[in-house]
Amino acid sequence: MRWLTGAWAGFARACAVLGVSLLVPALWAVAVALGLWWGGGMWGVGPFWAAFLTVALSRRICGWFRNLVARWTGMEIPGGYREAAPVTRLSTGYWWNGHSYERNRRDAERDQRWRTWVRDPATWRDLRFVAIVPFTAGLAAAVPPAALAAAVAGLLQPSPLPRAAGVLAAVVAVATSPYAWRAAPPVAARFLRPSPAMALAGRVEELTAQRADTTVAQAAEIRRIERDLHDGAQARLVALGISLVTVEKLMQSDPDRARALLREARAGAASSLTELRELVQGINPPVLSERGLVDAVRALALDSPLEASVSAEGRLRLDPPIESAVYFGIAELLTNAAKHAHATRARISIARADTDLVVEVEDDGRGGAVPRAGGGLDGLRRRLAVFDGALEVTSPAGGPTRARMVVPCA
Repeated sequence: MRWLTGAWAGFARACAVLGVSLLVPALWAVAVALGLWWGGGMWGVGPFWAAFLTVALSRRICGWFRNLVARWTGMEIPGGYREAAPVTRLSTGYWWNGHSYERNRRDAERDQRWRTWVRDPATWRDLRFVAIVPFTAGLAAAVPPAALAAAVAGLLQPSPLPRAAGVLAAVVAVATSPYAWRAAPPVAARFLRPSPAMALAGRVEELTAQRADTTVAQAAEIRRIERDLHDGAQARLVALGISLVTVEKLMQSDPDRARALLREARAGAASSLTELRELVQGINPPVLSERGLVDAVRALALDSPLEASVSAEGRLRLDPPIESAVYFGIAELLTNAAKHAHATRARISIARADTDLVVEVEDDGRGGAVPRAGGGLDGLRRRLAVFDGALEVTSPAGGPTRARMVVPCA
């Protein structure tokens, strides 16, 4: 029974691969048929539209193929597409996109996207793929449906010989169904994966963006530290110095008043020390350096306004930069859950998976969290990308929200 279930699932996957693979050949067949029917010949206006639709749909077809492979095997194949650069408005009112001047932003962005699409090597890679896949993965995936069609046609015949051929075709359809779709993942990995040059260019762009993000983050952190010191501990220390000068003058004339000022100065010194400790903890929590990531996250969960539970496999000690990035990532996720999702409970899981550190944070909030450009989740994703890490957020409307951080830590 299990084998029959696998054969049925394999047959469905083979049909899906065949359907996606034959989209472009079907376009051309319809275009040629229409050209012959209208009397324009097979090289009339129909093939022109077929070529146009092939170019226009190639990226979408490749995206469907990537989604199928990722859903069935878990193998993510990056697109490696170039992003269009932002346009700039000049003092004259025109928009400059790096190539031409336009009167409005929409035209400038449209021209920029068109030029980026034409010059992107991934565009021609996708066109090559849609031309190759019908004769590779599509041909292998066609075996079970073709055998099933032959079986039905043979079994409907009255004579015994066609019926025997139909039974044989049915056996072929069932026997090949679990394996016919398996040509799709290697073909996709071979022809859809970015070339080394494209991957290198993408990596350079990513590192450039990370460097800019790091510079901005460092500048913002320095300004925060300066502001906290100036408005908090520094102001208290100045007040403490003034109080001590006043005490020195009142020691002989008004001892009671001097003792009261000393008590106030002692309270101010304690408050300054508390603020300095909180400031240091915001930079690098001492518990993180002394006891590691798991104990630091447990301490963070105790201080969180949520009812948070932490599950971990023993004590994990990683490189300090990785521990710091993961710790502050968990802190940001808990803050978002309490502030934006109005959650009451959270569950934190920390585990090792081969050479990766996997952290999951789940809350019972209202959901709807979407990583947006320039937002907190997007910033967390970029910070993890410095260590080749990744962030996955699943947050349907109504909750729950589940964030998964994966960071290599071999």
